Amino acid sequence: MIYLDNAATTLQKPPAVRRAVGQAMATMTSPGRGTYGPAARASRTLLACREAAAALFQAGPPENVVLTFNATHGLNIALNSLVKPGDRVVLSGYEHNAVTRPLAAVPDLRVRVVRAPLFRPDRFLEDFARQLDRGAEVAVCTHVSNVYGYVLPVEEVADLCRRRGVPLVVDAAQSAGVLPVTLSGWGAAFVAMPGHKGLYGPQGTGLLLCGGETQPLLYGGTGSQSRQREMPDFLPDRLEAGTHNVPGAAGLLEGLRFLRRRGLGTIQRQETALVAQAAQGLARLPGVQVFSGWQRGCQSGVLSFRLAGRDPGWVADALAQGGIAVRAGLHCAPLAHATGGTGDTGTVRVSFSTFNTPGEVDRFLKRMARLA
Repeated sequence: MIYLDNAATTLQKPPAVRRAVGQAMATMTSPGRGTYGPAARASRTLLACREAAAALFQAGPPENVVLTFNATHGLNIALNSLVKPGDRVVLSGYEHNAVTRPLAAVPDLRVRVVRAPLFRPDRFLEDFARQLDRGAEVAVCTHVSNVYGYVLPVEEVADLCRRRGVPLVVDAAQSAGVLPVTLSGWGAAFVAMPGHKGLYGPQGTGLLLCGGETQPLLYGGTGSQSRQREMPDFLPDRLEAGTHNVPGAAGLLEGLRFLRRRGLGTIQRQETALVAQAAQGLARLPGVQVFSGWQRGCQSGVLSFRLAGRDPGWVADALAQGGIAVRAGLHCAPLAHATGGTGDTGTVRVSFSTFNTPGEVDRFLKRMARLA
């Protein structure tokens, strides 16, 4: 099988990730609940995971790194910490349901969406500034669109927010592990990311980088301050109620170490080259509409397209029959499709990892040529 659905989950993991998960299941118990060997080993593993993430993402001390179930969990914590009923919130226009659905649950919220054409960061920044100037308590911006691979100018957005005193939440679900992500450099209140995509960790893992005031989403035992009824007032315990996913954290730690060895620059260049190869090949096929911004330098390893006269689901099924795994539909991001003009049909999405090759893209293009 040629696996081109890495924007959902990376299937091919470094071998060390799989080994670490198995070893943790056999040798570790609950961290912070004992001083005996398996518990202490778990505590050391979680600390090493936080330290690796804090260094890679410039998050300051390791306690600023909160372990979550996924990016959705982290975004819910971030929004729960910042957003109050009646607030004004500015969204990038490419947000996932992991952002829009928690906001929809807040009463009397006033949400404004930035409107700008695809792959036009200059126009995007103009409207983002305009929306902030109308007043906002919180801003949310995805770093890379999970639909189009559009790399949004987060550094400039962070500067706009910083100068206006508006806390910023960054969704780094599609950028972490590929592009530079920096909590301290952006001055963001929160940066959320999954472990199972570009970090090459197991499913059920994620990271929330905390740079602002926090409010717990879950309440319960932490192994600390057990006499008091309230949640601890310090990180990471304040946001980590219950037993940790220790095997997941052990695997995620190895994923982070793999990224250090491989280098983000190498991964980014590789994925960009694969996107360019796929976009150019698709553009030569009759009836294929490609949504591409790689030539402008603002597209990562995700690419969407449509085939005239065919439902995206039909195209994905036909590719699957040829041994090629892609995703079709709205990709849990109807707001992005509304912004990009594909809300009527959705798209077919291919997305790459460091384990994909130009030969696999060639085989995908040959299959698409037959379908077109």
